[in-house]
Amino acid sequence: MRFQVPAIWFYKNSSNNNSDGRDPVKVIKEALGKTLVYYYPLAGRLMEDANKNLMVDCNGRGVLFIEADADVTLQQLGPTIQPPFPYFDEVLYNVPGSDGILSCPLMLCQVTRLVCGGAQHPSVPPVWQRELLDARNPPRGTRIHHEYQLENIEQQPNSDEADVIQHSFTLSPNQIMEIRKCLPPHLRTCSRFELITACLWRCRTLALNVDPDEVVQISCVVNGRGKKINKDLHLPLGYYGNAFAFPAAVSKAGVLCKNPLGYAVELVKKAKLEMDAEYIRSVADFMVLRGWPGLKMTGNLIVSDVTISKFGEIDLGWGYPEYSGLAMAFPMISFYMKYNNRGEDGIVVPILLPLLAMERFQQEMKILIEGIIISMKQCNVLRSHPCSKDSFLDHVLSFFDICVGLN
Repeated sequence: MRFQVPAIWFYKNSSNNNSDGRDPVKVIKEALGKTLVYYYPLAGRLMEDANKNLMVDCNGRGVLFIEADADVTLQQLGPTIQPPFPYFDEVLYNVPGSDGILSCPLMLCQVTRLVCGGAQHPSVPPVWQRELLDARNPPRGTRIHHEYQLENIEQQPNSDEADVIQHSFTLSPNQIMEIRKCLPPHLRTCSRFELITACLWRCRTLALNVDPDEVVQISCVVNGRGKKINKDLHLPLGYYGNAFAFPAAVSKAGVLCKNPLGYAVELVKKAKLEMDAEYIRSVADFMVLRGWPGLKMTGNLIVSDVTISKFGEIDLGWGYPEYSGLAMAFPMISFYMKYNNRGEDGIVVPILLPLLAMERFQQEMKILIEGIIISMKQCNVLRSHPCSKDSFLDHVLSFFDICVGLN
């Protein structure tokens, strides 16, 4: 996945935390200087071998560090801080020549002071043993990897970047629960990730007006460090190299859009079940056999759940952040992050689409969420009020009308 991912943390500089009046630039720069000794590859640069495989040239050229000041306060950023940030490009300084992949810094850190204001050794020693996920000898790809470009054809991303806008949609626990209730009984035990992914995939495909015969897919980023997978991978504690893959759920657009939501949920569940230690080994072999094939761009969306990450627990001396996580959306990747609205925890998903498609997407999500709540209320009416045969039939037909619009 050869693009950079910006993340952002906001902290309050108040007398109620452990800031001690210290300059955050000095504190963070000094802490990074000590920490990066253990993570020395981050001071190097990426390069390619003859087969376009990425490797780190540990040349010690260092990371980029920027000191900045902004003439705004935290309060001016709004009551709720969540992506996309309209001012992100104005705040983050893009060092010329730093935004590529090859021969560019692996890490850029910027500390910005708003006008309002570390450990000596890692608790878990870092492990840099990239050979643990090398391709086998001889390489033998054993799985189909829809997430990569399987044919040597010219591909275009799903949308023209010049005509796209960013937006975040949120789902509360109650909304997620209501959507789950409308699934067939055998699917109601699906995970929150599977449910949100199915909703996003279906609504996004409808919003983009994809040709019914076009094959669309959604790729689910799965971490190989989990207990179930790692019992076969044997990655040691502290291993910080890439250990994820993103198997894809695949369908024709027309079939996806015409079927109930449960159809998409089943495909997502099946794709996740594909992910095991053998899948990761097969990815490594596939890269050697094909050279770096590039991601499949047309009709593809990649999703990653970072709600269980520790972004919100990073205390640099000023307490926990007011916001932590990804700072923007991408044309073909969406991240699921936590958000808190007046004490209620939910999920926020930044998404990037063309203007008209974004309007349709928001409408599809509204139909999905509000339609389910209406249908559940309709069910409650049928349960609690006895009625005549003709009246009952009217209720049922009305309920089916809602479901048809929903599905």
